[in-house]
Amino acid sequence: MSRIGRLPIEVPPSVDVSIVGRNITVKGPKGSLHRALHPDITVTMEGSTLTVTRPSEAKHHKQLHGLTRTLVSNMVIGVTDGYRKSLEITGVGYRAVKVGDKLQLSLGYSHQIEMVPPAGISFELETPVKLSVVGIDKELVGQIAAEVRAKRKPEPYKGKGVHYVGEVIRRKAGKAGKIGGKK
Repeated sequence: MSRIGRLPIEVPPSVDVSIVGRNITVKGPKGSLHRALHPDITVTMEGSTLTVTRPSEAKHHKQLHGLTRTLVSNMVIGVTDGYRKSLEITGVGYRAVKVGDKLQLSLGYSHQIEMVPPAGISFELETPVKLSVVGIDKELVGQIAAEVRAKRKPEPYKGKGVHYVGEVIRRKAGKAGKIGGKK
C-alpha cells in the first residue's frame, strides 16, 4: 500500500465532512471546501477518521491513492487552520500598498500593478515590503502567491524583485571589468 495513502485522516470535532457519491464537502470554522474525487478511489468516514482506499495495485491507482489522501487532508487542515504564503519585496522603491481588498505593487515599472484577489483569498501587509497571501484552499493560495511573484521575479545580479520568505536566490558575479580587470 501507499505509505501516504494508508494514513488515516483525523477530523477535528469542529469540522463537518459529507461524502455524496464522488463529491466531498468539508465545512469548518474558517469556511467550506468542495472537491470531486476520482471515481476509482473510495473515501469512507468511520467515527472521526477518514480512510482512503483504492481498488487495485495498478500504478495508476497507487498514484491516485496518495494524491487523494493528501488533497482531502489539505481540505481538513484548510478549514481549521488555513494556509499562508509569505512574500518579500526587495529593491529600492519597490513596495506594496493595500487599497481595500486590492493589492497595488510598485515594482520599478512605469505603472502600478494592481491585483484583485479571487474569492476566498486575502492579502495581508506586515510592512510595505512584506506581504502574505492567506486563504483556506492550499492550491489557490500557492497559485496566487506564484502570480504575485511572477510580476517581478528576483533577478540574479542584485536580487531585486518579489521572492518567498526563506527562498534562496542564486546570485551571479557582475562584470569583471568593474572590479579592475584589463584596461
